[in-house]
This record gives sequence, structure tokens and C-alpha cells, in this order.
Amino acid sequence: MRKIRGSEEAKPFKRDELREWMSRIERKIDVLISDVGKRPLLKKAEELTRVGEVLDIMTLLSLPDHLRKSAIAIVKLGKAMADDVAKETGRARAIESAYLNQLARMGYLKRQREGKRVYFVAEGDSMGVEQRPEPKGGGLA
Repeated sequence: MRKIRGSEEAKPFKRDELREWMSRIERKIDVLISDVGKRPLLKKAEELTRVGEVLDIMTLLSLPDHLRKSAIAIVKLGKAMADDVAKETGRARAIESAYLNQLARMGYLKRQREGKRVYFVAEGDSMGVEQRPEPKGGGLA
């Protein structure tokens, strides 16, 4: 039963209205299916394995989405500059640089300067929670 706006009584759909409504739903489903086909649902198994080796799942879940995306990109690329990560994530280089520096300050990444270039790298055991430096300001009580 459908309800007409402003009316207290429910009225059934007419056959033509029902066909039109179902047709619109079908078109929307077709659009969703075509969008899913354009994007990979799962990343390659070796990429996921590498991410799990470098950053544990709890660490990744504790990061905000924007930092998690950068962290996964740097793990996938290995040693990379902000430009490389920006190409991977589709964001601006300046934004990626800020996110990568934030991850480095948090202890999840290491910065390596080579001349004028700054590379970021995530190294397996050095990224564990136990070995991370305490946040400045004393942390939580």
C-alpha cells in the first residue's frame, strides 16, 4: 500500500504506476552494477599481505580514513615520494605530503632525505605499536 502525501488513507498502486516504479528501480540497479564493474572490489592478494606485514590491522583501523589511504599506498609502493603517493591515491601532492609527514610524526613511516628529495617508507617491525614513540603532550591518562 502506498500513502498519498497529505492523505491519511493508503491507496494501492495502479498497475501502470507500479511498472514505472519497478522500471526506475531496475535502471538504478543497472547503474550500480555498471559502476561496480568499473572499480576493482578487492585488491591483489599480495598487496593485502604486504600491508598486513607492515601495518597490522588494528593500526590501520585506528587511523582516520585519509591517513589509512596514504599508509596503504606507501606500503604498496614501498619507498616513495609524496608525488608517487599522490598519483596512487588521486589526491594533490601537497595534501599527500602533509598526510605522510603526519604519519611519520606518529611513528608509522620513516622519512629518508636524499638530496632535495624526501622519501617515505614503512618498515615491518619498526611500525609495531609497542615500539612507537609516545605522543608529545603526555597522551591519555
